[in-house]
Amino acid sequence: MTEAQDTLAARLRWQAGWCAKLGSPLYAAILEAAAGDVEQGGPTWKLLEGREREPARSFLALRLTGTVHRLVHVGRLPELAALYPSAGGEVDLELAPRRFIDVLSQHAEEVREHLDGPVQTNEVARCVGLIGGFLLVARETGLSLSALEVGASAGLNLRFDRYCYSSNGVIWGDPESPVRFDDAFESGAPPLDTDLVVAERRGCDASPLDPRSTEDRLTLMSYVWPDQIHRFAQLRAALEIASGDDLSVERAGAADWAERVLAERRPGVATVLFHSIVVQYLAPEEAAALHEAITAAGTRATSDAPFAWLFLEPGGGDQAAVRLTLWPGGEERLLAHAGFQSSPVSWLYSERSERRAST
Repeated sequence: MTEAQDTLAARLRWQAGWCAKLGSPLYAAILEAAAGDVEQGGPTWKLLEGREREPARSFLALRLTGTVHRLVHVGRLPELAALYPSAGGEVDLELAPRRFIDVLSQHAEEVREHLDGPVQTNEVARCVGLIGGFLLVARETGLSLSALEVGASAGLNLRFDRYCYSSNGVIWGDPESPVRFDDAFESGAPPLDTDLVVAERRGCDASPLDPRSTEDRLTLMSYVWPDQIHRFAQLRAALEIASGDDLSVERAGAADWAERVLAERRPGVATVLFHSIVVQYLAPEEAAALHEAITAAGTRATSDAPFAWLFLEPGGGDQAAVRLTLWPGGEERLLAHAGFQSSPVSWLYSERSERRAST
């Protein structure tokens, strides 16, 4: 086995491990088999050879599974559709990996055609982790919000206030929304009794998607893991909400866009720049430049034009951490732990605990 094969196999196997941890036994089995096939010089290796030179942050394993899932959705792979719940099939953990590798052999050119595109997910369940941060900013500043999202994809999370959240009988958001997060907080809860008004919504993405486009909807569906049906229902509902407005996401790099939009002063509004599971896809220099643009904006913040940085990103272990920094002041707060793809969320922050920490 060559060093290149070893590199590719290791990346596929790493992603297989995360799929197992995050509740997709189907993809865990498929990617484990694909890793072994690379090591044996099989169809997976023949398809992916040379891509070991791509940076790990391009997440080749997810692009591979997403590309094949796309072909399932358009009816090109009935033999695999029979094993994908997203297409009405039933999971068979022994048969599915073999058929997946057969697909890579028999449909190599079709798979290769879409393999260069980036991973595209717009996981609306991450709004459960983020909503508490928005509510805290609104409560502590008493101002309406300018919501600015980096890595916004189709902008579904920019519409966070159009969804419904509940905890212990308390409801926040639109009670008639088709996107519902019932009993989403497994411990604690953010201040759901807070009023919030979004005065502005803007977002950027390196490859933005249009929720009104059939092709772009297909892309988003393709990157949802096929044995996690609940995620499809939420995505479809969020896409329907998004198709009814004219909000669009700007094609731009994260750091350049943030520097530009944060240079605009917004008196009388609290500006919140946020992102969720984005930093891992950025080159180190891009991530550093984004952080510099954010901290520079923090130094310019005033009481009549406050600025907040809210994010849900890997926090160690199997969960993400939700953190908020609000300027003036600039103290970072750990708000919650959340799943990478779904609720429930463990809400951690309270004013009482903050007062204890400061004494």
